[in-house]
Amino acid sequence: MRLDKFLSKATELSRKDAKKVLHAGEITVNNTIIKDGSHHIDTTCDEVLWAGEPLSVADGNRYILLYKPDGFECTLKPKEYPIVTDLIAVPEVANLRIAGRLDVDTTGALLLSDDGAWLHRVTSPKSHQPKRYEITLADPMDSQAQAVAIKQVANGILLESETEKTRPAKLSFVDETHAVLTLTEGKYHQVKRMMAYFGNKVVALHRASIGTITLDGLQMGECRFLRADEIAQF
Repeated sequence: MRLDKFLSKATELSRKDAKKVLHAGEITVNNTIIKDGSHHIDTTCDEVLWAGEPLSVADGNRYILLYKPDGFECTLKPKEYPIVTDLIAVPEVANLRIAGRLDVDTTGALLLSDDGAWLHRVTSPKSHQPKRYEITLADPMDSQAQAVAIKQVANGILLESETEKTRPAKLSFVDETHAVLTLTEGKYHQVKRMMAYFGNKVVALHRASIGTITLDGLQMGECRFLRADEIAQF
């Protein structure tokens, strides 16, 4: 691999900025200062240092869990808000894609990877992987309304503009304004639309888990690489 390309991949420097660093003599390859960006290196055995710190590029696919905070967009290009990949400090972060996006005002578990086939399996309804959402409602629902909603959600409901009912899902209530909904599909704004079906509005939404993957041990805004068993479930 060309050294200037390696630097761009390992540090997210632009090619132009990588050349500046090279010309400044800040890069060594196997303890030798290299200023030529076209110099070829073997990423498997050559040691590349920038100001004495080792550099490397991603080896294979990455699988990442992020605890998404409120106020971040699940997009690759910023619009009105910062984007979730701003929170992830890994090389080639721009190559990561998102499985099952969350709205700007929604918090919780978000999976990202550069493995396209794996991402498809995560989001495919065929995987039947449960996604658990914690919901805060605008209006209280009494025990009778809760019982009706629980039964209808378990049987599937026909959302506006849809031609098929939602898949059977599990709904439970913590109290009159807090509920937990577990889905095995991911229609557009599904949780909010399901609560609207019952004449209510979601004022706060949090995805607590995806499959067996939970946010245990993470603070909001933090991320971690998935374990092998977590990757294998999809």
